Amino acid sequence: MNERLYNQVWGMFEDLARSTAAYRSAVDFAESRLERELDKALSDPRTRVGPAADAAREEARAKRADLVGQARAVLDRDLAQLVAESEVVEHALPPAFARWDNPVWQGFQTSLETPMALRLGDLHLPERPDLRIPMLIRLPLERGLWIDSGRPSGREAGPVDSAELRRRAMDTAVATAARLLAVYPVGDFSLHVIDPAGAAGGALAPLLGSGALRDAPAAGARGVSETLQRLTRRVDLVQMAVRSGAADSLPPDLDTAEQLLVVNDFPHGFDDRAVTQLRYLADEGPAVGVHLMMVADREDARAYGPVLDPLWRALLRITPLPDDHLADPWVGHAWTYEPSLAPAGSGVLRQVLHQVGQARRAYGI
Repeated sequence: MNERLYNQVWGMFEDLARSTAAYRSAVDFAESRLERELDKALSDPRTRVGPAADAAREEARAKRADLVGQARAVLDRDLAQLVAESEVVEHALPPAFARWDNPVWQGFQTSLETPMALRLGDLHLPERPDLRIPMLIRLPLERGLWIDSGRPSGREAGPVDSAELRRRAMDTAVATAARLLAVYPVGDFSLHVIDPAGAAGGALAPLLGSGALRDAPAAGARGVSETLQRLTRRVDLVQMAVRSGAADSLPPDLDTAEQLLVVNDFPHGFDDRAVTQLRYLADEGPAVGVHLMMVADREDARAYGPVLDPLWRALLRITPLPDDHLADPWVGHAWTYEPSLAPAGSGVLRQVLHQVGQARRAYGI
C-alpha cells in the first residue's frame, strides 16, 4: 500500500509538472505569435496606422487571448482532477508521508518496520498555489540535508530578520528529526545533536523533554570534536566490516542503528580537523547508516572559500521559509518548497515525541 501511495504521489507530481509545462508553452507560443503579427502590421506602411492597423492589432490580441483561454481551460480541468485526487490521497497517507495536521498522527503508534520514504515538505507552482504535492524522499537517506538559515532569495521571500530565520531553520530540523524518530522502529534510529553555542535550546526542548534525544547536545569545541570522532569511528568500522564480509566482528558497544547528526550554527565551534571530519561523514556516512542534517548559513562559512563547495553540493538544500529553488526531473520547473511543520499552537509534535520517548524507555534505550 505504501509503495502504491508513493508512486501515486510521484504520478501527481509528474502530471502537474507536465500540465503546467503544456500551459506555459501555449502561453509562450501565443505571446510570440502576437509579437510576430504586430511586427508584421508595423512593417507594412498600409497597416501601420488607421482603422486597418487598429483592426489588425485587435485581431492579433484576440487570437492571443483565445489561445491562452483555451490553454487555461485545459489546465484548470487537469488541476481540478489533481485537487480531487490530492484530497483523497492526503487522507490515506501513513505517518511517514502525512502532514502533521493529518488525523493519522492522532492515533499514532510506533512503527514495526522502516518506511520506504519520508515527507520533507510540500511543493507547489504559482498556477495553483493551494495544490500541494508532498515532497517524499526515499529512506534510508541517500544524502544529507542542509537547512539554509541564510537570507531567502525566492519570489515568495518576505521580510524576516536573521534571528527569526535561524529559529525557523532549527524548528524545521527538529520537526524532520522527530518524524524520522517516529517512523523508524524503536531502536533502529539514533539522534545526535551538535549545538556549539547552545543557541538551539528552545527548539530542542521537545526532543530532550520527551527522552527522544538521549544525550544532551554537544557544546563547545570539545563536544564537537568528541561527537565527530565517535561517528567517524563508526563509519570506519562498519566500512571495514562490510568490505571484509565480517559484520559479526563489530564491537559489541557499537550502535548499529541508523544515525542522524544534526549540526546547528555551522561552522561555529569547528576547527579545520572538525570540518574535514564533517565532510567525511557527508560523503561516506550515508552508505553505512550515518546521516547529516546541517542548519547553516553559507555566508557564515565564506572564510573557507571553495574548500567547502563539495560539502554544500553533497547535501540536499531545503529552506525554513517558502522558496522556489527546487526543480523537477521532467521539465525543470522552479517549484516552491515549504517545510513540513506542525500547525501553530498544535501539540502533535510533543505528543508524538512523548510516545517515542516512552517506547524507547520501554525497550531500555
